[in-house]
Amino acid sequence: MTDYPTLDLNDDRQIPQLGFGTYKIDEGDAPEAVGTAIDVGYWLIDTAAVYDNEKGVGEGIGDWSDIFLQTKIWNESQGYERAKKAAQKCLDRLGREHVDMLLIHWPCPEKNLFVDTWKALIELREEGVAKSIGVSNFREEDLRRIIDETGVTPALNQIELHPSFQQRDLRKVHEELGIVTQSWSPLGQGDGLANETIKAIAEETGQPASAVVLRWHIQHGLCPIPKASSRDHMEANFKAISIELTDDQMDRIDKLDSKDGRIGPNPGDFN
Repeated sequence: MTDYPTLDLNDDRQIPQLGFGTYKIDEGDAPEAVGTAIDVGYWLIDTAAVYDNEKGVGEGIGDWSDIFLQTKIWNESQGYERAKKAAQKCLDRLGREHVDMLLIHWPCPEKNLFVDTWKALIELREEGVAKSIGVSNFREEDLRRIIDETGVTPALNQIELHPSFQQRDLRKVHEELGIVTQSWSPLGQGDGLANETIKAIAEETGQPASAVVLRWHIQHGLCPIPKASSRDHMEANFKAISIELTDDQMDRIDKLDSKDGRIGPNPGDFN
């Protein structure tokens, strides 16, 4: 991993900065997709209980013990006891004794169980079931609450983040608290690649539009986890680690931010 960019986590571990996402990859296709991603060079694989593909992901990783593997506890498994049982089921499906990162998938504020769920994750980390623990889709108030009530700060918050929805306020909170920002839908589910600014920068650099967007994430210190179904797309995305954008190019992408850019659910309403 000499040339592979990494980020420091607040628990003295490191995370590869570019990952491979497996959302909407079927269980049957997961072994080949994950195996190909690893062959291309990805060192971080992201999955979740609700993706229904953990078994296939585990098979795809096979004997690669140093791949950074992360999964997520789904909403219906929130609560102290349920989260602990759910984590064990994740490990069973993955065929692993531990994961590198275990996340709470959504805060589900109406359930009001995320603090108890976080306490379960803290214990799972102490037991070695998860080497690092974090959250996904948490808002500032959710983050501050779990930190205030447990004294433990998540290593990472995985949130929707792409050029049309840049989450600057939340990123500032992450920076203040020492939390790594991981970007889901980092390409804006592909729509962002048709943007004229992105296309122009791709032409200027002679690189795929997807690599340009992912490089923007990397140069901002973010951790993008794009999904790709073909080897060609995986390789195009992976070029992000070997290119460099100018300050002007970064600035032009920064200007694409939109207050209406969210494409996924609002974490305050999603339960």
